[in-house]
Amino acid sequence: MVIKSIFPLQYFLLLLLLSTTLSARDIEPLFRLKATALVMDFVVDGNRLYAATDRGSVDVFDLTSRAIIHQIVIEPLRDVQGNPIAPVILSVDRLNKKTLFVSTAEKGYRNVWIDDGMHLRKIIGVEQKLCIKEARFIDDERLMLGTVGYEMILYDTAESYKEYTTHIEQSAFSDVVLSEGRKTMATSAESGEVRIMDVESSKVLKVFSTQNVDNIYRLAYRKGTVITAGQDRRVGVYPKEGRAYHIKSDFLVYCVALSPDAMTGVYSSGTENNLQLFNVATGRKEDRLVGHYATLNAIRFMNEKELFSAGSERDILFWKLD
Repeated sequence: MVIKSIFPLQYFLLLLLLSTTLSARDIEPLFRLKATALVMDFVVDGNRLYAATDRGSVDVFDLTSRAIIHQIVIEPLRDVQGNPIAPVILSVDRLNKKTLFVSTAEKGYRNVWIDDGMHLRKIIGVEQKLCIKEARFIDDERLMLGTVGYEMILYDTAESYKEYTTHIEQSAFSDVVLSEGRKTMATSAESGEVRIMDVESSKVLKVFSTQNVDNIYRLAYRKGTVITAGQDRRVGVYPKEGRAYHIKSDFLVYCVALSPDAMTGVYSSGTENNLQLFNVATGRKEDRLVGHYATLNAIRFMNEKELFSAGSERDILFWKLD
């Protein structure tokens, strides 16, 4: 004799869905850091956080006191009438006690700077006529530059020399993220494609193109796994092992991040600028991080349970996950 369950299958699935939904929570930030202007990018190095702002400064925070202890400030630009205009710091990076950042300059070009704690040097100026969007350290003397026109440039600062300039495609460049050892990099563009490239040679090792159909705003790249933030309201997920998939969002996805072991992902979600956590292996949504009011520009995991995030606002939020 077959005994039928008193609960039809659809009821069981509904209960499972409700239990999953009810277990997810809204988490508020543990604390906030207050920058002097809107935050465009940031990087954490030891017990210091370096925040690039839209008013020509890199604000340096001590994470113990949660206060600004130093500022790297560059001179204002001048408009055609000679009035001062604050340059925007577009990206910031740190390596071996040096701070690297890109600022807007005259005629739509960019300046690239390195500060070693004693001296601030302009590495690239407007005379080189480069429209650089991001700069990242490769080592003490070399930088990876990504231009708006999607050229990747390996630049030697000691010799002021381009080791190579590679034009990737006709689409506009959006983001570059280096691997943990700075041997490979993930790059993305308006086309929705992601390329994994060898840093030394610029050789394309892999192309991911199945999950986004429009502009990719930001990337995350850790342990061989890539996730994307798409204008098409998709979070593309390309695991190191397993099949690629995407998560549909109800609004443009501006920013993403991966935890150090690439098990937890996070993306900007909805018109209220929340952060949605998810399990990378399964795609299952988990807790939300609630507290931003502007478009997200950068998210950085410190470890598996702690992360910072910042957007086009003065607050940098710190989160601690259970």
